Amino acid sequence: MATDAGTPIPRFPAGFLWGVSTSAHQIEGAAQTREPSVWDAFTAEPGRVKDGSTAAVACDHYHRHREDVALLADLGVNAYRFSVSWPRTRSEKGLDFYDRLVDDLCAAGVRPVPTLFHWDLPTDLDWLERSTADRFAEYVSLVAGRLGDRVTKWITLNEPAEHTLLGHALGVHAPGRRLLFDALPAAHHQLLAHGLAVRALRATGATDIGIANSHGPTWAASTEAADVEAADFYDLLLNRLFADPLLLGRYPDGIGELMPGDVEADLKVIAEPLDWYGINYYAPTRVGAPQGTEIEFGGVSMPAGLPFSVRQIEGHPVTDFGWPVVPEGLTELLTGFRDRYGDRLPPVVITENGCSYPGVDDQDRIAYLDGHVRALHRAVAAGVDVRGYFVWSLLDNFEWAEGYARRFGLVHVDFDTLERTPKASYRWYREMLRAQGSTA
Repeated sequence: MATDAGTPIPRFPAGFLWGVSTSAHQIEGAAQTREPSVWDAFTAEPGRVKDGSTAAVACDHYHRHREDVALLADLGVNAYRFSVSWPRTRSEKGLDFYDRLVDDLCAAGVRPVPTLFHWDLPTDLDWLERSTADRFAEYVSLVAGRLGDRVTKWITLNEPAEHTLLGHALGVHAPGRRLLFDALPAAHHQLLAHGLAVRALRATGATDIGIANSHGPTWAASTEAADVEAADFYDLLLNRLFADPLLLGRYPDGIGELMPGDVEADLKVIAEPLDWYGINYYAPTRVGAPQGTEIEFGGVSMPAGLPFSVRQIEGHPVTDFGWPVVPEGLTELLTGFRDRYGDRLPPVVITENGCSYPGVDDQDRIAYLDGHVRALHRAVAAGVDVRGYFVWSLLDNFEWAEGYARRFGLVHVDFDTLERTPKASYRWYREMLRAQGSTA
């Protein structure tokens, strides 16, 4: 696939996974056919979602999944990352839906890669409670028992950092709590749930298990000591807090004593060996010393009183979400992870990478994806063991607290008619996959 510069994207190793990602709450709809989640409760509260919308219908993937599988087959991906809705699996009818979806993916030659938790927690559970980790392991066993004869690659959790920060610390996502640092038990219990899920999956014979953690480089706003210290603390909270326990079996200094329960015993569970490590990458973050006032960043209000402040990254284009477009940050992140974790880092899969832009002739998205795929290849050439890349997302969808205002899809969705229209970026990705020789 040629770029504007006329140079082809370099070939990736044989067997490389090329895919797209979605999540259940954002696309499935059919809310009346499952139990409610914390996101249903959250969006029912006035003012929680910017356009006042809910995901009750979303893309209606529940009823139109065969149309979406046909889009995947036409796209030529060899893998599809979706999520299983925990509330939906509480009925036999819900489990039947995932049976049909997996069957149809396998028939289309697309490898199913389910994520077992993508933020839609049943309303009777709470990540502040340790028992939720045990309930998660029971649910994972149920799903693996139903799908494990066809599903071989599993993801336990999606972005526990964001679910903790946005949902429990800042209150801008479900369940809408504003606990600041008192949200740390939610992080610990999600990590514990991950470890218990790995054990539950191993018990069913699974041999290809990972997690989807969000990471990005943290850039200090200046070389001043206060800015460097603040950036280090931010990096600890958003990167190391969720990677060190999994990969090193320990929390960063000063964090373990803030967590509930027998932390040393829990860490032995959390650090169950992984077959691969999933990274969701969007952008670096520029961080400096506290500024004393609340600021708006990336659609999120960052309250005053935090020991850091998030600053704008200048000199780069931005998406319509206001996120900076920095492909080289992906190379920096991956080589940095290799250097930090060494042989404790298993093979890596980029489980999400994408951008929000309007329109069907989305040339900005093509430029974004082209730049990031090239940056990923530079990391591979530098010796990082990367095994796959998933674009976020297949479809325009319900973008959490932003509602339907942000469009991340390779396929445009008319939310009045639900008509799907492949965008220019869909065609670009399809041609790139054909050039790679890695189509379904």
